[in-house]
Amino acid sequence: MSDIEPFVVPSFTPEQLALLKDKLSKPVFPNELEEDYGWEYGAPTWAVKPMATEWLENYDWEKPRAEMNRWKHYHTTIDGLKMHFVHEPSSNPDAIPIMLVHGWPSTFYEFHKVIEPLRDGANGGQAFHVVVPSLPGFGFSDPPKTRGYGVAKMAEILNSLMVKLGYSQYLLQGGDWGAIIGKYIATRYNTNCKAFHTGLPYCLPPLPTPRNLLFYPFKIAKFGASLLLGFDRVYGKGKLILNGATFANAELYNGCGYRAIQGTRPYTLAYGLTDSPLGLMAWMLEKFHEWTYHPPAKQDIQALPETISSEVFLTQVTLYWLTNTMSSSIRIYYECLRQKEMYKVVFPRVKIPVAVTAYAHDISRLPQDWLETATDLYQYSEYESGGHFPATEESELFTEDVQRFGKILHDKKIIQ
Repeated sequence: MSDIEPFVVPSFTPEQLALLKDKLSKPVFPNELEEDYGWEYGAPTWAVKPMATEWLENYDWEKPRAEMNRWKHYHTTIDGLKMHFVHEPSSNPDAIPIMLVHGWPSTFYEFHKVIEPLRDGANGGQAFHVVVPSLPGFGFSDPPKTRGYGVAKMAEILNSLMVKLGYSQYLLQGGDWGAIIGKYIATRYNTNCKAFHTGLPYCLPPLPTPRNLLFYPFKIAKFGASLLLGFDRVYGKGKLILNGATFANAELYNGCGYRAIQGTRPYTLAYGLTDSPLGLMAWMLEKFHEWTYHPPAKQDIQALPETISSEVFLTQVTLYWLTNTMSSSIRIYYECLRQKEMYKVVFPRVKIPVAVTAYAHDISRLPQDWLETATDLYQYSEYESGGHFPATEESELFTEDVQRFGKILHDKKIIQ
């Protein structure tokens, strides 16, 4: 552990701040249709303009920077890359290790509301030794300089980080890429990763495999009936949402257009997202709007849900801008697609304890039946709010759910 070095989240240099202000003060907005079609064509100008003004005139990086620097940040070198991570050990003797893994377009800051409650065992719940890494190429972690840094490579790095910190057994919590990488870790590194908590499970349906025929014949029959009668009629309305089932086929799911371009031409896209803070912010705003829970009456008229402030959103955007890592972050889509890694993620059964949360507006959802055949499901929770960024949107629900699972793991001595 001798190469683990303390790190402080930096301020903008005067030159960086001047450049950002200059670019934001001279925006060139795209032309749009005369009629307002909401978010159907992507992020509309009526949503982007006020956010750009907020970023230019009111946003102060020093406020969230001070919040971030309450936590202990470090750099360490793994596989030749300088990896950034937050490490907040708990003083509670019953604490167990947890690694919180973000996705795209997010950063370690996604967990800013839950780091301390999880560390301290809020409300008498389970306490954790909290580790929050920045994925390679995201935020304050080095961008990879060679190709191949997809799911498998990042999984190896993250597991190595936990072992390097002395955590030979740990719980992994992840959403988005954190869920994809997390499942890979759960199935390939289960000597160390002893449990997996996610809101975005990836698994096969109850197919007639020998194991399923032996243990779950009714679930196989139910799945067969759903193919004939429809998923909603068999499993219940909204219990199966497969928006993530196609990686880049926009004809099947028009919300995956970003995956198509990021997965095939990340270099070309990166010029606009790297040189233009306006373009970067709009590209991210679409996802922070589309993937979060809004009350139905406000879905089309507000940019962000009330659970995510403009300051929190702009902090995420600023982290990408300050570190110039949008270009490197989107390359994970290319690497995953090129290496056909989703097959390696979806197919294996998870044999360690699993907890799944189904928030109201995440990008996909699987029936509990599927999870029971494809994982060792210990805990399943459904919520009437929250979306793709639950640690930010619904931090108290998120914390309580993780603590409840953690208590089971502690009491059963699954993680010691």
